[in-house]
Amino acid sequence: MRPVSIDTPPETLCILRLSALGDVTHVVPVVRTLQRHWPATRLTWIVGRTEHALLEGLEGVEFVVVDKRAGLEAWRALRRRLRSRRFDVLFHMQTSLRASLYATAVRARLRVGFDRARARDLQWLFTNRRIAPKPRQHVLESFFEFPAVLGLEARELRWDIPIPEADRQWARTVTGARRPTLVISPCSSFGYRNWLPERYAAVARHAVERHAMQVVLSGGPSAIEREYAEAIRRRAGVPVTDLVGRTSLKQALALLERATVLVAPDSGPAHMATAVGTPVIGLYASTNPDRARPYRSARWTVNRYPEALQAEFGLRVEDAPWGKRVRAPHAMARITVEDVTRRLDRLLAAREATA
Repeated sequence: MRPVSIDTPPETLCILRLSALGDVTHVVPVVRTLQRHWPATRLTWIVGRTEHALLEGLEGVEFVVVDKRAGLEAWRALRRRLRSRRFDVLFHMQTSLRASLYATAVRARLRVGFDRARARDLQWLFTNRRIAPKPRQHVLESFFEFPAVLGLEARELRWDIPIPEADRQWARTVTGARRPTLVISPCSSFGYRNWLPERYAAVARHAVERHAMQVVLSGGPSAIEREYAEAIRRRAGVPVTDLVGRTSLKQALALLERATVLVAPDSGPAHMATAVGTPVIGLYASTNPDRARPYRSARWTVNRYPEALQAEFGLRVEDAPWGKRVRAPHAMARITVEDVTRRLDRLLAAREATA
């Protein structure tokens, strides 16, 4: 689809991307691109409450926060708030029926959504313009297609998500002296993406004994994350600082900013680390890393997705649908401890070579 012909940048632009943490992190470079090249455009972002806790303070953006747990009342509240407003452009950047319901509360002349192949849950019914059909893109790159519809092809790969100084000071206190720090964020919100706790423990042990690193566990307060943290600490046999369920999102971001490296499965923290410039050893067997890996850490990504896909479905990556997932509980077990420790060794060696 050809770009829309516009003589001047839009005066007002609304972004609709409610969740999740990784995906809203991917949207931030699009915001930075709009701010750099269309500085007079007023930006409004409709976002989930949890995700706003990460993005809060992003300069030049008006946030409209939605409490998704409120159900239909959240939609009514959004309608009331936006009743008297009209936007030049809506970027409808989330393919779900709930997001499309919220989109009906946004009055906009131009409503940009995904191309027909990616517009799941009938999203195409709620838009009048679609991004270019490029089916095998990383998620972050697909978001850059939205301003491209308006003729803005530039890309600013910059995040600068605000972190309060108090949270940075907290992170400095936690990590202490400037020793190399390995942060392990062991869990995804989808259990089938999680690696084995005893293998995380083995990586922690290797990091301490081979590289004299300090190891910090990070994550949310869910029961499964607490179980993982306890199991990793119990099995590691080396000192491990457990912060699982004990940080705000801003504190977690400050901790990742201080880290030397993060080890994590396909999850929000992997992309938060990318946003603060920390390399990520991403663990991928259930999802395709070419679509969802930490964007700047391709060389450190462990990729067992092709063999998991072949074993479970008899498919090659090039023949599978782009978003195909392997939900088998044993898929992540294809990743070995050596897969991870080899990358950790190489990453630290490369860091020392450039120090």
